[in-house]
Amino acid sequence: MKMYLISDNIDTLTGMRLAGIEGEVVHERDEFQKAMERACEDPEIAVLLVTEKFGRDWPDLVNAEKMSHRTPLIIDVPDRHGTGRRKDFITGYVNEAIGLKL
Repeated sequence: MKMYLISDNIDTLTGMRLAGIEGEVVHERDEFQKAMERACEDPEIAVLLVTEKFGRDWPDLVNAEKMSHRTPLIIDVPDRHGTGRRKDFITGYVNEAIGLKL
């Protein structure tokens, strides 16, 4: 099982390659959709990393793949510009999940 990255910039891909994660860079919606479909059909890919920009720009594509496949696990990762999430994202996520304020 392996991890695979679909990125919108070469810098993020270069950094992930240093960690042993292969991937590809795409810029257009149709390129991203085809890359997601290829990755989701590959039985060797257990975790699919996509940069947060794709989740913001084309959430319908990301959510459609998440809902239609059991594997791979699809995770949004920050790119070289950092995260678009608020600073208390993890705390808020846990609060929503368990229904208690931490």
